Amino acid sequence: MLLRTLWSRLGALGPSGRKPVCICASARLSQCVQPRQCEPKPRTQSNWGAPGISARASGLHTAHPQSKCGGGQTRFYSPDLVKPVLKPSLKPAAVSVKRVPKGPRTKQPSRANQPSLNVDQDMMQCIAFATADQYHLPTLCHALIGHGFQEIDLPRDASNVLLISTDMAAKPDDDAVMFFFREGSVVFWNVEEKMMKKVLRILEQHEIQPYEVALVHWENEEINYTVGEGNTKLERGNFILSDKMDPHEAALEKFAFSNALCLSVKLAIWEVFLDSFVESIQSIPETLKSGKRVKLSSAEVMKKIGELFSLRHCINLRSDLLITPDFYWDREHLEKLYDKTCQFLSINRRVNVVNEKLEHCSQLTDLMRSHLSEKHSLRLEWMIIILIAIEVMFELAKMIF
Repeated sequence: MLLRTLWSRLGALGPSGRKPVCICASARLSQCVQPRQCEPKPRTQSNWGAPGISARASGLHTAHPQSKCGGGQTRFYSPDLVKPVLKPSLKPAAVSVKRVPKGPRTKQPSRANQPSLNVDQDMMQCIAFATADQYHLPTLCHALIGHGFQEIDLPRDASNVLLISTDMAAKPDDDAVMFFFREGSVVFWNVEEKMMKKVLRILEQHEIQPYEVALVHWENEEINYTVGEGNTKLERGNFILSDKMDPHEAALEKFAFSNALCLSVKLAIWEVFLDSFVESIQSIPETLKSGKRVKLSSAEVMKKIGELFSLRHCINLRSDLLITPDFYWDREHLEKLYDKTCQFLSINRRVNVVNEKLEHCSQLTDLMRSHLSEKHSLRLEWMIIILIAIEVMFELAKMIF
């Protein structure tokens, strides 16, 4: 009744020029009180927003001009309600990406401070391989001389090294030489790739306990070098040899660099062996943790202990990883080159890591050995108890019968 009265009063004002207004009962109602159609409001710039901003951006949502007041009426929304729509807070769904496989783990030094590739192309290459546990140098020297190579004499206190020269140089800036270390490593300086393959084939006949070919070519060291002015040094990951040195002194400087590279490639091989050993015993701690019985015999445990001590002996006793060789005792210049190269290849840090791993493996093998000893002692105790019980039964049988 009140609404009708209000509507009649508004209709009485019609002659004054006012337009009829469509009043809705509530925001939730979908129908108007008066069944007539509302006049569509023309699309004009909103008074709320700045010039050039559309009605949607300023918080105004206008219905289609042909819509009726009952189904598609004009609605006004505040900017606070529009913000969550314009700036959704939903995060993008996580996409599962396949993990990139890891690269070689150990030895490669950081190359961040090295020259660019176009500079390296003008340099010569020094490549080191560890192919076997040891070389038989006398027969190897005889075989290489028989194939047309020349031997270069070294000082008497460098008896565990064989220096061989060849005419097949990769670049004419320097001579091509090869260092063969008794510990099972070879270092090529400016040697053609075809000649390196030939030498490696000859070397196979004089190796003691050779390594796998794939492992040899994977765990190698390759460093560029050049001949320039000034003193010989290691700079930005490259060897810079002095052009004022006589051939004998230049050979000794190359020997100092090669000695460090020899230790690095041998250590890389031993790191791979240690990783294989760790993988072979990694199930033992999990088995002990779950309370299950470890299915290892005494012979297998002793074999693991032998492998561990053999590796420990090679790293700490048979090699020069822990001390500086006596060759550099009275050659301070060469010792500096040797120490600088070892520092660049992170040899001391890697040796510490390897020894730490060896210590943990040794503790685990000692635990397994003590576990097997306790099992054996327990078995003997039960056997003694059973024998005593049988003897008591016989004595009781004699007393009764």
